[in-house]
Amino acid sequence: MTRTTAGTTADTTAGAAGVRAAPAAVRVRDLTVAFPTAQGERAAVSHVSLDLAAGRITGLVGESGSGKSTLALSLLNAVPKPGQVTSGTVQIDGIGDVLALPAPELRRVRGAEIGYVFQASQNSLNPLKQAGKQLLDLGRSHGQRDLRGLLARARELLDGMGLDPVRVLSSYQHELSGGMRQRLGIVFALVLNAHVLILDEPTTALDMLSQAAVLQIIRQVHAGRHLTSLVISHDLGVIGELADRIAVMYAGRIVEEGPTGELLADPRHPYTRGLLAATPRITGDLELARPLPGRPPDLMTIPRRGCVFRDRCPIAQPRCAQTEPPRTELSSAELSSTEPPGTELPAAEPQRPGAELRGAAPPGASGGRQVACYAVTGEGP
Repeated sequence: MTRTTAGTTADTTAGAAGVRAAPAAVRVRDLTVAFPTAQGERAAVSHVSLDLAAGRITGLVGESGSGKSTLALSLLNAVPKPGQVTSGTVQIDGIGDVLALPAPELRRVRGAEIGYVFQASQNSLNPLKQAGKQLLDLGRSHGQRDLRGLLARARELLDGMGLDPVRVLSSYQHELSGGMRQRLGIVFALVLNAHVLILDEPTTALDMLSQAAVLQIIRQVHAGRHLTSLVISHDLGVIGELADRIAVMYAGRIVEEGPTGELLADPRHPYTRGLLAATPRITGDLELARPLPGRPPDLMTIPRRGCVFRDRCPIAQPRCAQTEPPRTELSSAELSSTEPPGTELPAAEPQRPGAELRGAAPPGASGGRQVACYAVTGEGP
């Protein structure tokens, strides 16, 4: 069966395992999300454009408060009130602009087309209901008539994650460990055969063994179901292990973006370099780890003009206080050249978290290296 929405056509025929043959691509354009404050509307996400390549994992990284979760919720048109999307579009192949969907269609799309694994998985589970009953509630809310088939798909997913389906589905959330709850959250996100998966801080509050297990499951599920995935984290090590492409977010802006291997081996934006320099080390010279100076701005302290990172930037220039630098594509010549004169950026170390796991841009990945920094691109007023 084919379905046409907003001028696009998608094959919605399920295979033997209920998995789509062609995953969606997501295109975010000029997205701004604002919240009212005593000083007027302030943007938590400001004019963001981002592509999620079909069949690939895109990583979104940045400090807490940088706008990552707000951006992710915008992909579901689920920004909590009083926030609102004031500009932009979120186009998903086979769906259209999510921000323009009527309420009944939007309700259907959430879960059935776009799966979301929330930060702190225990907060998305009802402590008064067994997991299996919550799963049935999910199916009923989306008009699923074959509830036995829904349970069978959930059991198959749980079994593939190394869990006992009978035990998990008959348990309350407090009877499950953090890693088990996180895996259950992934099951809830995928059991309706969503083809776009968003994972918000999937390893938060997990021990190292549980974190490694969850990361392995995300890789397996993504590949096995041919998903288009967005993984959000403040941990560059997590993103480096999973993502094909990384977008670095600061104060509601994407300040650098590129293929994982290239970006981690040769970061160009001073914020990206600062994040990498602050990564804890267990080998080598432990003194090399350096915290970022200052603290990230909140809604009330984000500069209204100029570069939002300039107060913490070691290479800020006078023009950085005047206008916000645009995100600029770096040419191959710029990427192969040495640093621009006078930038005094700390030298990139030869190996970064996850850099050895992900190579250059994979086939089908869109875009090259993009940076929003006058000192790096040499552009500006």
